[in-house]
Amino acid sequence: MTKSASVTANKTAMPLAIIGLGCLFPQAGSLNEYWTNIRRGVDTISDVPLTHWSPEDYFSEDPSTPDKTYGRKGGFLSPVQFNPMEFGILPNALEAIDSSQLLGLIATQQALNNAGYTVDREFDRTRISTLLGVTGATEMVIPLGARLGRPIWRQAMLDSGIPEQVADEAVERIAEGYVPWQENSFPGLLGNVVAGRIARHFDFGGTNCVVDAACGSSLSALHLAALELESGRSDMVVTGGVDTFNDIFMYTCFSKTPALSPEGNAKPFDANGDGTILGEGLGVLVLKRLEDAARDNDKIVAVIKGLGTSSDGKGEAIYAPNAKGQVEALRNAYRLAQVSPETVEMIEAHGTGTKVGDAVEVRALREVFGDATSPWCALGSVKSQIGHTKAAAGAAGIVKAALALHHKVLPPTIKVTEPLPAVVEGDTPFYINTEARPWLPKNAHPRRAGVSSFGFGGSNYHVVLEEYARDRSETVWDGEVQILAFSAESSTGVLQKVQALDTSVVWDELREQARETRESFSATDTCRLLWVTEPGSERLERQKNTIVQMLTAEEVPSCWEAPDGIYWSQCSGSPKTAILFPGQGAQYPGMLQDLANQFPEFLKAVSEAHLRLEKKADLAGTLFPPPSFDTTTKKAQVSNLTRTEMAQPALGAVSIGAYHLLKRFGVQGDLFSGHSYGELVALCAAGAYNPETLSRLSRLRGELMAGDGADLGTMLAVALPLEEIDAFLQQENLDLVLANRNTPEQGVLSGTREAIVKAEEILKTKGARCTRLDVAAAFHSPLVEKAAEPLLKALQDGPFQSPAAPVFSNTLGEEYPADTYRSMEVLAGQLARPVQFVKQIEAMYKAGARVFIEVGPGSRLAGMAKRILGDRPHRLISLDGSSGRRSGVFELAKVLGLTASLGHPIRLQDWDPATDAHPGGAKPGLTVEICGANY
Repeated sequence: MTKSASVTANKTAMPLAIIGLGCLFPQAGSLNEYWTNIRRGVDTISDVPLTHWSPEDYFSEDPSTPDKTYGRKGGFLSPVQFNPMEFGILPNALEAIDSSQLLGLIATQQALNNAGYTVDREFDRTRISTLLGVTGATEMVIPLGARLGRPIWRQAMLDSGIPEQVADEAVERIAEGYVPWQENSFPGLLGNVVAGRIARHFDFGGTNCVVDAACGSSLSALHLAALELESGRSDMVVTGGVDTFNDIFMYTCFSKTPALSPEGNAKPFDANGDGTILGEGLGVLVLKRLEDAARDNDKIVAVIKGLGTSSDGKGEAIYAPNAKGQVEALRNAYRLAQVSPETVEMIEAHGTGTKVGDAVEVRALREVFGDATSPWCALGSVKSQIGHTKAAAGAAGIVKAALALHHKVLPPTIKVTEPLPAVVEGDTPFYINTEARPWLPKNAHPRRAGVSSFGFGGSNYHVVLEEYARDRSETVWDGEVQILAFSAESSTGVLQKVQALDTSVVWDELREQARETRESFSATDTCRLLWVTEPGSERLERQKNTIVQMLTAEEVPSCWEAPDGIYWSQCSGSPKTAILFPGQGAQYPGMLQDLANQFPEFLKAVSEAHLRLEKKADLAGTLFPPPSFDTTTKKAQVSNLTRTEMAQPALGAVSIGAYHLLKRFGVQGDLFSGHSYGELVALCAAGAYNPETLSRLSRLRGELMAGDGADLGTMLAVALPLEEIDAFLQQENLDLVLANRNTPEQGVLSGTREAIVKAEEILKTKGARCTRLDVAAAFHSPLVEKAAEPLLKALQDGPFQSPAAPVFSNTLGEEYPADTYRSMEVLAGQLARPVQFVKQIEAMYKAGARVFIEVGPGSRLAGMAKRILGDRPHRLISLDGSSGRRSGVFELAKVLGLTASLGHPIRLQDWDPATDAHPGGAKPGLTVEICGANY
């Protein structure tokens, strides 16, 4: 026995591949909708719908009221279209079949389609098993069992003096309120038939059963699936969890424990959490052995490295959580996975929202993960968004974590306003992630996540997941931002197309209309109208009315735009486009993270910069820091990113990533420039050197500008005409330079701190508006001249070549010279020489630039260019025009809309392309609406 135990303890788990996912969760009828809701932090909790039960009949605020519940909110499935004939079910049998069996077919169909094992594909079905987590019986048991109370009802009425005939009639009327017994009732109420119907319909010949470990059922089924694959009994397993049991019976069960939140909100790991809230859902996974999946060229979403299990043994109560048991499951998981907890950066916890349960879980996690000098692991629970889906809870967490690894996004946990002290006190490795953030990689190990699920009776499960591919390859479109594109040879032709658009339809139908407009759009047509919009019938109608008024005006303008994303042009030709990159001062924590969360080109650029600099700096933690709950931490995060050695590499990473993203859609710069540090990015974008060189130069430049601890002065922004600032400097004879000539009405002084303080005092007495800049040195002044020589040497180390497109210099106020060495001298010397931004923009305008796109965080340069160019014909737009206050995807769409309206060949067909994925299982024919409640 000792030898056997030793062999088991040293065993390593066989890695398994998740090759397909399907799910139905509250307000999510498909995998994409579920991930979109998670990423966007959507709260899907609602009042109990009429399809389920009536709070008027069963609700009481007093938890002790017999046969009543103090809960009346939860997570409920939206109805899906179900065609019974598609799944070999007679329509008249629907009311005898529990919805969990019907919806299980749809979720499995989704998962198989997602895995590429579609109906028309030939594969060996004899070695496919179906193992699902389903708790106890199904909801169908309750109404069928209730009918058996006839004798009790009748006797009670007779005992009350009601005549026998009246009592018999009343009994029949009560019985009519429940579904009747029929031939299909027995299999229709059995939990195991959830798996049985799936195996039967899809003709799977392997093991077919369900497992019940209460709220740990999903991961219990996953555990059996792993054993099935490891033993070689199956080559593929359909597994996961199914739970649509959200009727009054289930609410009463949780009310009398009691475990429900009186407030009606599950707030996992929040200091004010007061209980859980119930949800319903289905999560289905398709698993194969990793080596088999790789051999068969399957799409691998994530890898299961190990799964740990344990039982609590003796405890305080059968339903009480036990830290000792959870610790054992965690340690088993990491031992089997041969993975250190220190490499796990996300924990999708059981996290029900009960104070005791959450505190016990955190205590167990901290015992296994140990102490840390700073938090590095995001802790959360999807129950904050969908509720506790019981038998499907583990599946909900696995699907969430697998998608997080696949898409390289750390997903949020919502409703946390003050973290539970057990999470954040002391040297904790954990933090609560409250917003979707890019999950940047590490050189030392792949991205990894852990998922926990625990069930009444002391069942504990923990799964270790790992990414399969380091880079994300696909864009996940949620359809929330649409570009409508209209073109014709006349304004009347465009008007007719706009008027034909039906803005009264539901958003999904408008999304299809938008795709059709983009496919038919032609950049070569004389008249072009681009319209960027988001859901909301009032917004759509208002925008449409604005467009119609413009197109029916007595004189239709040649070029016109509305601030909410409408662009019109009937100008011939496509004007030259100038790309502007911002410099230090534009940065802010979380800049452009929406784009990194959604687009692989952007994430790849930022990730590569992070990996190159990882030994010197934590670009991930500085650029996309964990959410903070206090102003002190927030200020520290801003301050950390202000340091030149961090600010410049961070700016370079996001700016070049953003330009790569624009190029994906066909936005190409004809001319390039940057402000101060931004000039390094401009040269990279124009092809003078590669992104690796940009990262190296950015870090070096930042370190040089930071100095070696010596006081290198500071800077002062002054709102005065440039000639007045020049006159002031001559008059006062201060040791200052006009370092930035930003606009005709604004400049920045640079010099010693003493001189800056004196200049500020004098200028304020003259009524000038001045702002001290939070910088490490007097940039673009002789005080930083020492930095030029080492920067020039780094440039000579190369590679550096002539850019493929003109780049305009801050120092010269004109195009970079053709001579490569002279160009390097200009760039190195730029550190200590004034920025001639006014002259620079004027030179670009003279060279033909009429469209200026600011690429990077903020919109300062666009504002400055506007003041320089005045009323002359030009168009200005910033990729981050709202500085992060609104959707980055919306801002990107506006850039594409403007450039397409001007006749540039933008690849609009790449925006939210149509897919063949169908959220439900229904095909045309006889369909009925199925939700969590029985039909």
